[in-house]
Order: sequence, then C-alpha cells, then structure tokens
Amino acid sequence: MLDMKVWISASCWLLLGCAGSLRPTHPIRDAQLALARRDATTAGLTSMRAEARVDQRATGGRIKGTVLMFVEQSGRVRFDVMTQFGPIAILTSDGAHFAYSDLREKRYLSGETCPENIARLLGVPLSAQETARFLLGGTPVLEYTKAELTHTDEGHYLLRLQSEHARQELELSVYPKDLALPPAQQRLALVRSELWGERGVHVWRVSYADLSPLQLNGRELLVPMRVRIEQSAQGSDTLVQFKTIAQNPHIPDDAFVQTPRPGMQEEAAPCE
Repeated sequence: MLDMKVWISASCWLLLGCAGSLRPTHPIRDAQLALARRDATTAGLTSMRAEARVDQRATGGRIKGTVLMFVEQSGRVRFDVMTQFGPIAILTSDGAHFAYSDLREKRYLSGETCPENIARLLGVPLSAQETARFLLGGTPVLEYTKAELTHTDEGHYLLRLQSEHARQELELSVYPKDLALPPAQQRLALVRSELWGERGVHVWRVSYADLSPLQLNGRELLVPMRVRIEQSAQGSDTLVQFKTIAQNPHIPDDAFVQTPRPGMQEEAAPCE
C-alpha cells in the first residue's frame, strides 16, 4: 500500500452550518497537513500514570471498577483492578510477555502479548500498543492510498482514509485558542477514530470527550478524560473515565512484569 501513489483531496469548507458551532477562521484544506498537525500537537506525550473508573459491557455481562494503570506509547502496560482492600486483578505486558493475576481465584496466567490476552481483563481484544495509543488520546492510522478532508456540522475536521481493503475516519477538533490561527499553527484534538475492514465490516470505534488542559513540556495539551472503545463484532463496549492523569512519569521497568504469588495456580494463556 505504501508504494502506491497517495491521492489527496480536500473539499471546500462550508462557512454556513449549525448556529454557535466553532469553526476555524482559516480552515485546513489538505488531509496530510491535518494529520501532521495532529501528530505535532501530541508530540512528546509518551506515557502516563492514571486512575480511572472503567465500565465494561460485553456479551458475558457488565464489569465496573477502579483501575490504576501505567501506559506507554510503545505498548508496555499495567492495569491493577482495585477494591478498598487492595488489588483483585493485575494485568501486565512488557510488550512481548503477558501476565495476569486473578487474586480472587488465585490463578496466574502467562504467555505472549496478544489481543486475546489483553481482553482477559479489559474485554477489548486489541493489541497492547493499540490499547496504549487509545488511552493516551491517540490512534493507529491506516496506511492509506486515498484521503479526503471535509467537516462535520459541529465544525470539526473529518478525515476519511481509504486503502485497498479498509477505511478509517478521524474526527478532529481545533483547540479553542487556535480558531483564528493559520492552518500550519492549529492544534488538533482527536474526537473520534473509527475503522472498517474488508467488505465494510466494522472493526472498532473510539470516542474521546471531556478534554482537560494539562501542561506538557511548558505547553498546553488537551487530554481526553473520557475514552470509549466499542467493538461491535465482539459485542464489547468499554468506557474509561479518568480521575487523575500524570503525564510522562518515571515508570520502573519492573512495573510491567510480575511473578505468581505463593499458592497461585499457574496456567498458560494461549493467543488463539
């Protein structure tokens, strides 16, 4: 896909629309520039330490709880499901090796990091790197051969990416302080990322809301405090509501690995 000529088109930005919607004075008209501005906006954000309330609905039922997490852009993750008495489940991945401790059932599962194993705790069968990107307010981007830039009624940029077998939509909003700035200076926040696979089969939709200003290397960054990950084919819907976020903290390497506690039953965790 990468060796094919990339075709870019940008539709004319309509100035009429919903009353009160926030639209940039000088809209971006090039799809590649929109992607570049999104990347530039979040450059430098590589990890976080956070506490969140997670509400996960799946075919097997509904699970709600508080989760402490370490997340790195590289795909290293740790999730501790907490109660008032301490953790009841811990999932770790150093990018290659996966481990999951079910402290209630005294089970310890380990194996390769893969979507099936990440789903054991989060109910979301995504790679560790995809999970990390979503929680950090970002998204994987399709290797596209065609891109079209339009807008929504709310005044957001709507970027449609197309490859031979898949398509993706990215919805981006301009930082309120940047509405009068030229295109090359606008900062963009991701509002929605959605992917369809072959024959139009829906793969996932991730929505971002409750943007909160945080300081990163002396500049303001709007970080979503609410992330929703939906996978219709798996019947999975996971809502992450952040309570606290610390950006780019020091995380020791041993945070992403664990060993079974005494008395725990050890099991292999297959990826198929």
